[in-house]
Amino acid sequence: MTTPRDTSLDRTLPLGSDPALRRRFMVVDEPDLRGNLRFGLLLEILDTVAEETSLRYVNRFYPGARVVTAAIDNILVRHAADVTRDIVFHARINHVGRSSVEVGIRVEQPGEPMNHIASCYFTMVARSGVGDSAVSLALPPLEYLDDTERRRERKAVARREEYRSEQALVIEPPSREEYEILASLHRAQEEPGFQGLLTGRLAADAWERMYPEQENVPQKIFGGYLIRRAYELSSICSELVAPDRSIIAAVNRINFFHPVRMGDKLHYTSRVVAIDGSFVCVEASIERISRDRTSKALSNSCLFTFVNVDRQLGHRPVPSVYPTTYAEDARYLTGQRSIRSLTRHEHLI
Repeated sequence: MTTPRDTSLDRTLPLGSDPALRRRFMVVDEPDLRGNLRFGLLLEILDTVAEETSLRYVNRFYPGARVVTAAIDNILVRHAADVTRDIVFHARINHVGRSSVEVGIRVEQPGEPMNHIASCYFTMVARSGVGDSAVSLALPPLEYLDDTERRRERKAVARREEYRSEQALVIEPPSREEYEILASLHRAQEEPGFQGLLTGRLAADAWERMYPEQENVPQKIFGGYLIRRAYELSSICSELVAPDRSIIAAVNRINFFHPVRMGDKLHYTSRVVAIDGSFVCVEASIERISRDRTSKALSNSCLFTFVNVDRQLGHRPVPSVYPTTYAEDARYLTGQRSIRSLTRHEHLI
């Protein structure tokens, strides 16, 4: 039997000793600026680490198999990263389902003081075959030897149940309090001289063609690249409402629905859906259109939470945003519920 400890994997990003790498990971050319790290590039590395961790386990039983990312359950940013120090990734499988595994990754900067940047949870699926003939593979379970391993396994299962509950909540009608919030936002738009920020105008989009350098496994584009691009557009979109400096607070959820192939044309769309205090919730989607334009499908859906801060990372309020249509109301409620569920966690940035 395999234990979670047997699946451990550590990787280091040597920002402290590699000046060229450090410069590549800067948002702006200010080494002393706190939180000056390109989080989109970090997402690419996290996806690679999750893939390597899960593939090492799967290949014990299926040497020719591969793994694909099914979802990023959440990434909570605890503290801002220092771009001048090495970043270490500690990965381990917490739970094995029928054909999926949850990989937990702790991201930190060792030294004095130790900096815990984020905790991340990836769901990876074991697959065999290529294209339409690919099938999922049944995986043997892990053996849990101590209370810490069992607790992590229980939390992994609880995260899945929490996500199902959140999805069920999406279709729930607004509570009395939520109804009053929406009603007040709509009444404000009827006032003479209204100049508020309408959510329908707080959007950004981009187009891109996929080429061989973005491939990861045969005939499929690297998922880490896709979510980096979606994140970068969402970060720009958040600046439409954040008046100071917008940095990432959490990746609420990223789903992978359909694979993207070489030659596909991608349409990235990001929109501000809700705010709460200093937090900005941005929804992003990636639609793939085949090279021959005979098929299109939603490849990814993403939900990010940004926080508006000053130079010292103090939280700064953002102006209200105003949904107008029924669809915008629904997205506003989803965003607010998501932000509030995140802000219940201690030590969120």
